[in-house]
Amino acid sequence: MAYDTSIADRVTDMLTARRVTFHTKAMFGGLCFMVNDKMCLGVVKAELMVRLDPTEHEAALKQPGCSPMEFTGRSMKGFVFVQAAHLDSEEQLRHWVNLALEFNPRAAIAKKRSRRAS
Repeated sequence: MAYDTSIADRVTDMLTARRVTFHTKAMFGGLCFMVNDKMCLGVVKAELMVRLDPTEHEAALKQPGCSPMEFTGRSMKGFVFVQAAHLDSEEQLRHWVNLALEFNPRAAIAKKRSRRAS
């Protein structure tokens, strides 16, 4: 199992109910939810990946089940993982979805890399 489909389904339902326009993309060995063409949320293994305001990063890490997202051995400020065990209730999931959606309009769009001809 590359990612927890039940978390992905719950995120899909929550975004759909809120009438958020999004698409999904395979990323990081999991599923990423793109809002406004920006990475917003994701599911990797049994964890929810949340992109949030970097100024809220440290406060988020103090919440139960939350850990820094590390990529290539470095912590990525503004990205956290939340363990599935801490997403049991809709309120818990909604909290993290809200943080991601609140930051999304201010988040930078990743620059597209040009492909070099071989």
